[in-house]
Amino acid sequence: MTGALDRVVVVDFSRVLAGPYATMMLGDFGAEIIKVERPGTGDDTRAWGPPYDASGVATYFNAVNRNKRSVVLDLADPDGCRQARELVAGADVVVENFRPGTMERLGLGFDDLRTVRPDLIYCAITGFGRGGGAALPGYDLLVQAVGGLMSVTGTEPGDPTKAGVALVDVLAGLHALSGILAALHHRDRTGEGQRVDTDLMSVLLSSMVNQASGFLGAGVVPGMMGNRHPSIAPYQTFDTADRPIALAVGNDKQFRAFTSALGLPELADDPRFVTNPARVAHRDDLCALLIPALKAHGADHWYARLSAVGVPAGPINDLSEAFAFARGLGIEATVAVPGSPAPQVANPVTMSATPVSYRCGPPPLGGCATDEKP
Repeated sequence: MTGALDRVVVVDFSRVLAGPYATMMLGDFGAEIIKVERPGTGDDTRAWGPPYDASGVATYFNAVNRNKRSVVLDLADPDGCRQARELVAGADVVVENFRPGTMERLGLGFDDLRTVRPDLIYCAITGFGRGGGAALPGYDLLVQAVGGLMSVTGTEPGDPTKAGVALVDVLAGLHALSGILAALHHRDRTGEGQRVDTDLMSVLLSSMVNQASGFLGAGVVPGMMGNRHPSIAPYQTFDTADRPIALAVGNDKQFRAFTSALGLPELADDPRFVTNPARVAHRDDLCALLIPALKAHGADHWYARLSAVGVPAGPINDLSEAFAFARGLGIEATVAVPGSPAPQVANPVTMSATPVSYRCGPPPLGGCATDEKP
């Protein structure tokens, strides 16, 4: 069975996370990915360990580089640039995440490369765009800080906290992916290539969704609320008899079912709690009544009981428990990939006519994980 992007060739000059994540997704959908790496060391994440897999490869690199073939080119050498242009001449898409101006200085910018491939789709991922922020390094932690995410993440106003993964990089990779797919669709209709740009700062501000909209529409500058939600209650974590549980009571019907399951049905008719705005206004009063009731039993008890009556709830799992939880729900979250010594996280998209494929694992520097061309 063929993939949705069969016969699409991508030359991937990106490294670390945002670009490689986008190109891995393209590869899963069937595209041929040629990963261009510098001599000797390759992608920075090849050295980002521990941890390492059984073959000694940094698992960070493995996370975003399956379904790719590695080609070593020295772009600081004219011959390396010539070879890169030859690769692009046979490609449909170029992805890069150098600082703005770097590819242009090498003679590999969009205007340079479309002379060898006029219908080229060229995707550039930067930290802060091509204007005044062009010189700033685009590290995820920095963007989480200056982009406002850390200002609303954490338990105490004096203790801003980053997300536990490089979330902005992943989001930027997904936005780059959507732009590339839209550009491919446009080219199918018109024959025209184009430049696609996205940057981590813009991606984060867009991804702040309701928090950003609250500021723009109502002038509200949000702060830290720990695990609470600014507009919904109860929507947070609570201690139980053994470990915390997350509750996401999103409407009045769920609240009534929730209080009934807790043995506190009278709360659903209390004027302080009868509507969501009222519950938000009296959040502390509500929590004071819920905490002792929830501590009467453990998290697994409440998960089973509340789920049975349609109330969104779940224990706070570590990653091992999370994979087990997914398996228990029939979600195939891991996959064996040829040439990979360890299982990989499965692509979360399923397609009935053109399913994703896992043709080879993360490549060795200058090669492919299997004899099969990805």
